Amino acid sequence: MIFITAKFRVRPEDADRWPEIVAAFTAATRAEPGCRFFDWSRSVEDPTEYVLVEAFRDDEAGAAHVQSDHFKAAQQTLPPHLAATPRIVNMNIPQDDWSLLGEMAVD
Repeated sequence: MIFITAKFRVRPEDADRWPEIVAAFTAATRAEPGCRFFDWSRSVEDPTEYVLVEAFRDDEAGAAHVQSDHFKAAQQTLPPHLAATPRIVNMNIPQDDWSLLGEMAVD
């Protein structure tokens, strides 16, 4: 699976509305057949930073994502709300979903 984490620095005036701003893009991406997960979190240290954790089944699914109409639309509509270019980590990993954190197992 392709595992991606990206940090988005949002303009302060848009930070509280960011979930609303990305709602259609998020819903469309989650509906892609190759999307494993696509989850936003807000930094507890910086209210203008959002972290996106996403995964796609394989390279083919990742390519379909970046070639989709909703991705192309996001490339146009999201940057005006950003204070900086997003930073990303992108890795292919040999698993299909989250693993359990055994060191903190709950009985």
